[in-house]
Amino acid sequence: MVKVQWRVLLVVAAVLLGSSAAFAQPRPYIGYVYPAGGQQGATFRIRLGGQGMDGLTGAVITGSGVKTKVVEYFGRLNNQEASLMREQLSLYRKEAHALALKAAKEAKSKSGKSKPKTLTPAEEVKLLDADDRKVLSNIQRRMAEYENQPACASLSSLAFVEVTIAADAEPGMREIRLVTERGISNPMVFHVGQLPEHTREAMHTSQKQILGKEENALRKRPDDQVEARVSVPCTLNGQIASGEINRYRFEARKGQRLVVSVSARQLVPYVADAVPGWFQPVVAIFDAHGREVAYNDDFRFKPDPVLLFEPPVNGEYVLQITDAIFRGREDWVYRMTVGEVPFVTGVFPLGAQAGKPIKVEVQGYHTDKAQLLLPPADAKPGMHSIAVRKGRHVSNRVPFVLDTLPECLDQEPNNHVKQAQKVSLGTIINGRIDCADDWDVFQVAGKAGQVLVAEVDARKLESPLDSVLKLTDASGNLLALSDDVEDPTAGTNTHHADSYIRFKLPADGTYYVHLGDTARAGGAAFTYRLRLSQPRADFELFLVPSSLAMRGKQSTTVGLQVIRKDGFEGEIALSLKGDPKDFKLYPTKISGKQNSLRLSIKTTLASTDTPVAMCVEGRAKTPAGEIVREAKACEDRMQAFLWRHLVPADELRVLVYDSSDKKTLTRPLPPDSDKPPPPKLDPKARKFSKRQVAGRLKQLAWLYEEFLLSKELYLRKVVECEAAMAE
Repeated sequence: MVKVQWRVLLVVAAVLLGSSAAFAQPRPYIGYVYPAGGQQGATFRIRLGGQGMDGLTGAVITGSGVKTKVVEYFGRLNNQEASLMREQLSLYRKEAHALALKAAKEAKSKSGKSKPKTLTPAEEVKLLDADDRKVLSNIQRRMAEYENQPACASLSSLAFVEVTIAADAEPGMREIRLVTERGISNPMVFHVGQLPEHTREAMHTSQKQILGKEENALRKRPDDQVEARVSVPCTLNGQIASGEINRYRFEARKGQRLVVSVSARQLVPYVADAVPGWFQPVVAIFDAHGREVAYNDDFRFKPDPVLLFEPPVNGEYVLQITDAIFRGREDWVYRMTVGEVPFVTGVFPLGAQAGKPIKVEVQGYHTDKAQLLLPPADAKPGMHSIAVRKGRHVSNRVPFVLDTLPECLDQEPNNHVKQAQKVSLGTIINGRIDCADDWDVFQVAGKAGQVLVAEVDARKLESPLDSVLKLTDASGNLLALSDDVEDPTAGTNTHHADSYIRFKLPADGTYYVHLGDTARAGGAAFTYRLRLSQPRADFELFLVPSSLAMRGKQSTTVGLQVIRKDGFEGEIALSLKGDPKDFKLYPTKISGKQNSLRLSIKTTLASTDTPVAMCVEGRAKTPAGEIVREAKACEDRMQAFLWRHLVPADELRVLVYDSSDKKTLTRPLPPDSDKPPPPKLDPKARKFSKRQVAGRLKQLAWLYEEFLLSKELYLRKVVECEAAMAE
């Protein structure tokens, strides 16, 4: 199984990734998506905060039934750029006012009558020509989003994308990525919902907090936006600012069973920086008298709350959400669903043998008489997910494992050695720790030199069980003990609570495997899968990062990490699934002594219109036959100042771009012949180097091309800049 050396492996991998990144194109980054989803059949605009989005061309969302269209992109402005835009605004105001006065004089002269109507500033602007009105509009929109000192630089660029969800789009969690001319961003969570949506006005970029002036950085909403009136069922979208509470007032009836479920940490699984840290949402419900009648701050070991609210009387109630310690920022995004809708809290068993009939007991809210959505009959062994459908509503999805070994259920009472349940090696037991202080004990026969593997899957399958395993012999001697084993495949879950034992038996005889909960807790939800077998050679593959960009007819590299299981040390053959003719993979093998390397992917294509979905496969020969495993695309992210996690993605995406393709300008620069005469400068004025001037000219050109400067101001600034260049 996985050993502690995984931390070292991650550090090494991070160094490798970092060393190659210096030679690559800057990768776009998404820090948050708001709102992080929408209802089936709706068209709406989302806001994505991040950085490195220059040259934004599109957005892709996994699955079918969802279309996207990039509306606008705002890169971060520096102080010089913001100053130029303010100067341009001032000039336009003066120009529009002068045009209005001229028009008024001409009208008076022609009519010879009384003074004509005075125009408003908005009416004066209409007197500008079309290009100037476009520049003015762009500047006004851009300056409305400008923040001089953003709290987090990696969230200071903004992209606006129009999303259209088909009425029959499959509900549930998707992934969204932004695509630039030469890059693909990290994926972020995007939900396709089924309920009517209420979305609060988007939060402005947060200011950096300055010691002694922290109140200036608080993004307090107007009083009329603190509380909103909604009708249930619905999905509520919002962002939490520092010190902020969001409230929703709704009507409810006695006898209703309202499920309130929050997605927050799930939407932003990693933080953009260390401060303020993670969003820790807390929900509470108050009655008409202001008394708290329901509260939740997490769901089992997950930080996102879930509660079942049964109104005691008919009337108005207020649902509120905030951070546990009243922090916040624009990337503290939430989606909160409220209604009498199905929600699965757990299933039993947690898996089944592939190809065999499956019978599953569902635990949760509004799940009675619901249709169970299982993996297809021909589903391959591995991790899957299941849900229930009730009416037109589909529940949340929970993990479900298919395996090849025979399976059985634990048989109570089996609390002691004398009651031990007899099982054969090569069996998976599906069981529960039924109550506090419960132990499940299993008897197996072993031979000298035989290696016994006992592996618990519980926490990784969203069970609250914090398992502990013991192996004893017939005399009661303790041979092996396992509490928590670090699991690098657990994503952002820091609760590595599953157990694993691999032990060489000293003699022929009877052995006992004891399974309990570390905290001596138990109940119907404390489910597990226990594999008792000899070592079963296996492995998992992980690719970091989950999206790649490469020049046409060139190659790029991606980090590959191998997790070997049950002591597997065999060679693994690597290939691209489906053997695409336009892409080649190197190397094609990883030796039994390797756990990480850099894979090279080469293409014969000049470019691709959209990112291509790709899959790397690994094949290995074992005593039990050949095994094939698909590599999982991941993002390598740091949490809690030190710990690194592999955040899984749905798929690997590869963009091929033409590096020789020059950007088509929507607004070509004016000719040099239009330049005004150079200004007379003070001989004692500061001179600038050629490099400084070149940078300034590039900045001016960008502003002009993006319709953020008029022709007149651009040319004047260019001439001033050139005149100030040192000889």
